[in-house]
Amino acid sequence: MRFLFPSDYFNPKKGDSAYLEQVACMQNAGFATSVISLDSLGSGSSKIIPVPTPDSKVVYRGWMLSPSDYELLISVVESTGPGVLTSKTEYLATHYLTNWYPLITDLTPETKFYSVDDDLESELNQLGWNGFFIKDYVKSLKTSVGSMIDKPSQIKTVVAQMQKFRGSIEGGICVRRIEDFVSETERRYFVVSGKAAKGLPDEEVPEIVCECAKRIRSQFFSVDVIERRDGTKRIVEIGDGQVSDIVGWTAERFTQLWVE
Repeated sequence: MRFLFPSDYFNPKKGDSAYLEQVACMQNAGFATSVISLDSLGSGSSKIIPVPTPDSKVVYRGWMLSPSDYELLISVVESTGPGVLTSKTEYLATHYLTNWYPLITDLTPETKFYSVDDDLESELNQLGWNGFFIKDYVKSLKTSVGSMIDKPSQIKTVVAQMQKFRGSIEGGICVRRIEDFVSETERRYFVVSGKAAKGLPDEEVPEIVCECAKRIRSQFFSVDVIERRDGTKRIVEIGDGQVSDIVGWTAERFTQLWVE
């Protein structure tokens, strides 16, 4: 197994500062690591340093990539001989909410999907919900007005701010029904090859995460679980593990996940 990290912009042979702790932990555990310049992915000059051995299985650990950029990343990896752990199909299976939601509708808040050109205010009025969580296929708005609204008329502002701060809407608009969650109970888990893992030694992996591990077809993904005020655990997010932050995990624990 070889872990591939984004390179530093000014030093293409060194890992991005945001991932140096993970790089060090992986190396200390005996894993091979390499870096790649994401800025040169589309130029045809992108290189992996050092070049992986042909028998390697490469796991990317870095910033979110568009489907086209992830495909370019795979091409660069495969041009050197090895294969990737996560195919493009598997990447999108967990990266896009539209792909994982139908598989776990009973475990997560009700969600509707729209085009950015739809009459969103009218659509939300028809839903008749008390609250709405707005995001595109990948991310929500974590700045400005945020992503939670209680009036359909507010969605125009949220979408405009998403376009302003993110540059574009990826895929389309997802509207999730707000449930009565206890925010401090949210936890992130990872699933590797069908096995769910916890970030803290004194907690158990919830059954709802194990159920996800059975239903989601991907080698490596993250699952975010939160507790509703009535005590029910719910899934609020699933993401490709390669581009998921290790929030709630130490770099050492994340590395141990692969040793196990």
